Formats: sequence, structure tokens, C-alpha cells
Amino acid sequence: MRIGTPESRSAVRVMLLGSGELGKEVVIALQRLGVETIAVDRYPGAPAMQAAHASHVIDMSNPRALRQLVEKVKPHLIVPEIEAIATEELLRIEADGVAEVIPTARAANLTMNREGIRRLAAEELGLATSPYAFAASLEALQAAIDGGIGYPCLVKPVMSSSGKGQSLLRGPDDVARAWEYAASAGRVAKGKVIVEGFIDFDYEITQLTVRASDGKGGIATHFCAPIGHLQQSGDYVESWQPQEMSKLALLRAREISKAVTDALGGRGLFGVELFVKGDQVWFSEVSPRPHDTGLVTLATQRFSEFELHARAILGLPVDAGLRQPGASAVIYGGMDAKGIAFDGVAEALAVPGADLRLFGKPESFLKRRMGVAVAFADNAALARERARQAASLVKPVSGE
Repeated sequence: MRIGTPESRSAVRVMLLGSGELGKEVVIALQRLGVETIAVDRYPGAPAMQAAHASHVIDMSNPRALRQLVEKVKPHLIVPEIEAIATEELLRIEADGVAEVIPTARAANLTMNREGIRRLAAEELGLATSPYAFAASLEALQAAIDGGIGYPCLVKPVMSSSGKGQSLLRGPDDVARAWEYAASAGRVAKGKVIVEGFIDFDYEITQLTVRASDGKGGIATHFCAPIGHLQQSGDYVESWQPQEMSKLALLRAREISKAVTDALGGRGLFGVELFVKGDQVWFSEVSPRPHDTGLVTLATQRFSEFELHARAILGLPVDAGLRQPGASAVIYGGMDAKGIAFDGVAEALAVPGADLRLFGKPESFLKRRMGVAVAFADNAALARERARQAASLVKPVSGE
């Protein structure tokens, strides 16, 4: 792809659908390569909007509004960054030749819905997954649990992210509450949940997988070093790279990741989530875009996951190699307020090997991710200590 000059006739225009902290880093990476960026989200002042050439506020789950904006802006590439998008309209936009969807409109449509991607992985590709069922009512959910899923189990909306709407069920008394929470917290009302049986795993990883040009007209697959992560209530709070694992488990993780991403097709970076126990590996989920646990790559790789995504979607060469071990730790808002401030930034940046990303979200919530500390070290364990220390020193306070 020939790169032009932003806001000129020669510009390559990339529209992001979703403008959170991950999208902001993608915008910055694209701008460094001379790309014109357009950030779209449901609210003004979203993080990526603060860095993009232009921004728009629409309901991205509204097919008509989405089509009208795409036809007005005329982007060359559309990059979905969240789940709450009218992906059926993206299929039509791509089929009509209006714009190219990254990695493909089909991939966006499948992965934005847990039912689509789980059926692809388990039923079409035959990959190992946790036991699962889908339910469109409270009664169907109870029947699925009683019919073989059992307790404990997880219930999630078919469309959500970062643990939203996810519940751990330990017995029958938890079912009704889990159904109501999933119904209220899903990104788009689909009237359906997935219930998953528990797997006895040792740890979870994110296998960042990049599909990029091989320079000969085809696609080559590249793998980053595996990322370990710690979750609380379904939301990541720490990640580190590399995660130690056996050679056989790593091989299987990459075989699964390649099978899934090959089936989805297109160009770009994918975050493949996997469960690991010894040499066994199970597929969990895949995101066709940078992954929140991959924020650690800001400290660990020559090119972060955001730079890899930008290069891959533009057809440019990539290098997924690890430079040094590192870790990330989340900074929460700690309060419900607008325009908060942060104390302790200087102290956090004085931690050896540490750096910060404060996302600039206009409104804070108690458990909203408002920033992240990243750190590098000679080993992942020390990097985790440094990242946690730096994150703990940053204190959100009222901006008034």
C-alpha cells in the first residue's frame, strides 16, 4: 500500500470503530507511518479521539448510522476495536466495495459474538475447548447447567468484553442473578448467553498472532512470546511476558492460534486466549485486534502489538521478536467522577524500568481502567514487582 500525506488527496485513511486506550495506541502507531486516522465511538473525548486527525460520535450498533458515516468519510480501511458494532452492516459495506474491513468483515462478525467464534473453533475446526452451551432464556440456562455443564461454571453475554456481564456460578442460587447480570451488561442486546464448564488449568495465556504480508503476495504468520495474565472478575489486572511453558504446550498453542486465525483470514494482529495445563492446551477466545493483556508489549518488544497491527494492516514488514522480559499492571479510577487527576506520577516513573500510560478517559468509575504501568527487568518476576509498584504509586484524585 502506498502511503500518502494525511488530510490530502494521497492520504491513506483508516477509521477506528471504538476509540479506547487500545485504539489510541493504534492511532499513534498509524500516524507515525503517515496515515490519516479517524476515531469513532459512542461518546465524545474518547482516548483515541484525542490523538486522531478527526473524530465522530455515533451509535456504532446502528447499521444506518454506521453506513452513513462510512460513506461520508470514505476510509480505505475500517478497523473494529470493540464489540458493540453492527457487524452485519460491515459485511454489506465490504461486499459493496465501500471499504476494506480489518482483518475481514467475516472475522469481525464472527468474533464479536462468542457463539460464532466458539462454534467455528469447536465444531468446524475441532479444537479443544471447555464444555459449553448457549441459552436464550433463564430456563434454557438452567437446563444447560443441569444437562451436563454442571457447577462451577461461567456465564457470559455472547457480546461483551473485559469481563463485563461475566459471573462465576457455584450453585443453583447463582443462576438467576447471573442471567440478569449478563442480560444487563452485554455490549449489544442479543438475548443469549454462553455457559462454560470449568477446565482444571494451570494458567492462561494470550498468544498474540500476526498475519502479515510475506512480501510475495501471500500471508505469513508470526507469533509473539506468550503472555501470562492475572484476572479478577473476568478483567485483566496484570500481564507479563514471556510466560514460561513447556515446548510442547507452546507448539500446541501456536498450532491452535494459527488454525483459528487462518480460518478468520485477513491481515492484522489477533489476541488468542488459551488455557494451559502441563502440555495440554484449550482454546478460549480470540480478538481480531490488539488485546488488553498485550499492553505489556509496550515494554517488551521492538514493536508493540499496536505497531505490529498498524504495520500488518498496511501490508508492511513486521518483527514480533521479544526484546526483554516485562509486565503491566492496571490503574483503576477508584471513584465515580469526571475529569479526575493523578498524583504520584513522578514517584511511579522513578521505579526502575517503569513507564506509564494514562489513558485520558473523560469519566472515571470505581473499576474503570484509567491507566497502566509497564516495566521491564531481567526476568518477568522482577518486572511484575516493578509494574505493581509503579501502578500502586499512581493515585487518582478529584480534579475539582
